[in-house]
Amino acid sequence: AADKLTVPKPLESPKSLPDPGDLSLDFEQTQPPQEPDINSIQRDGEERSYASLSGTDNDFAVPTMSELGLKPASTQHRGGETRALAALESLIANEHYTVTFSKPETAPTAFSPQSTTLFSPHHHFGSLSVRLLYWRVQDVISKKENKSKASQIPTNLIGQLLFRDMYFAAQAALGYSFAQTYNNPRTRFVPWHLPSKIDPETNLVTGSYTIDSQQAETWFQRWKFGRTGFPWIDAVMRQLRQEGWIHHLGRHAVACFLTRGGCYIDWERGAEVFEEWLIDHETSCNSGNWQWLSCTAFYAQFYRCYSPVAFPKKTDPEGEFVKHFVPELKEYPKKYVYEPWRASIADQKKWGCLIKGEESGEDGAGLKTYPKPMFDFNERRGICIEGMKNAYHVGLYGDDPRVKDGTWRKLFDDKAEGPTEGTKGPTVEGQTNGDGQDVDADEMDMGVDEDEAEAKHQGGEKRG
Repeated sequence: AADKLTVPKPLESPKSLPDPGDLSLDFEQTQPPQEPDINSIQRDGEERSYASLSGTDNDFAVPTMSELGLKPASTQHRGGETRALAALESLIANEHYTVTFSKPETAPTAFSPQSTTLFSPHHHFGSLSVRLLYWRVQDVISKKENKSKASQIPTNLIGQLLFRDMYFAAQAALGYSFAQTYNNPRTRFVPWHLPSKIDPETNLVTGSYTIDSQQAETWFQRWKFGRTGFPWIDAVMRQLRQEGWIHHLGRHAVACFLTRGGCYIDWERGAEVFEEWLIDHETSCNSGNWQWLSCTAFYAQFYRCYSPVAFPKKTDPEGEFVKHFVPELKEYPKKYVYEPWRASIADQKKWGCLIKGEESGEDGAGLKTYPKPMFDFNERRGICIEGMKNAYHVGLYGDDPRVKDGTWRKLFDDKAEGPTEGTKGPTVEGQTNGDGQDVDADEMDMGVDEDEAEAKHQGGEKRG
């Protein structure tokens, strides 16, 4: 089907712009309300972009970060069409890379520079036309001398654009419900920990969630801020928070870990974190990928989990990525960099970092500290697989009446993983279950492990 697509060529950029004339305004502006300010957490100054319709210099220029009151950027990545077009020319000039690019073969541990194009933020902000990239790449691939060695859809560069459009099309069919499980007919229902609260009038998530398990909430916060005790997971999450971008296989690893591969926490919690920190965030792609990695839509092989140890070793056996983003471990040798808790206390002291507690910091004696693993990964992986197997057996989707009224609990054993106790539970804003608390979301063989006993299991969804 992809080969039959007809993609219009982009219009040429204008060579000049007409004189805008007098930009002065002779009427008084009505200031818009500034509350709620969903970006307040990112500001350390006054938001002045609405002070005047024509901007602080009366030239209708794009507001500066200072005028927006935003904190200084922590990422080295920069935007703008000039940079985007220069990066595109650099890509096209490297015909071998352009022709042979295959996304699964790129390294998630490469960081200086990264192993992929990093065009996604430019697509998000409009500084690089998707059609322009498509045709420039297509022109290179179509050359007679390149056809025989070209990588193919879906792993090549064209395939990446098609995946993007696939998620946009999936969202277009469902609207707002695409970004949640509740009332979503295409997403499997799984009784995750930390479920979203729902507005009964709109049937949409409120941005808040219920803490059904204090342990799950602790795991979620440790995952978010890179303190899980698993260096690969923590390095990826710290890179995300610092730079606003991570490789797609890094996204896969931390998403699997939070949901079906460790914590059994609602994928919507992870999607919210990505929405907050990613500079290339698109609701459709973000929600779709989280559904894919949580095996609630698009993909169903829940028994395949990314190992936080074996997976990164494939592309970075020395652990350079971890040592860069988790500098507490920079003196650890490659034998222990992905499993520092296995080193003796004497060696930990020799390498300047003790593995203890739940935080990274110092122990008061001049030694750094890095947290112990927050759980036994193999044990948790097994628990998650059993939970997923049970959810698949029950077979509910987000628009099922039993999901909407909370009576889905009757179908799950009280001892099953997740908030399954009782016969009816919280589905709408303001309800809690038992000791559950409500919390606002703003506050608070590639090394893939496979259960051989489940390898013959066939799910309903197929890879898109």
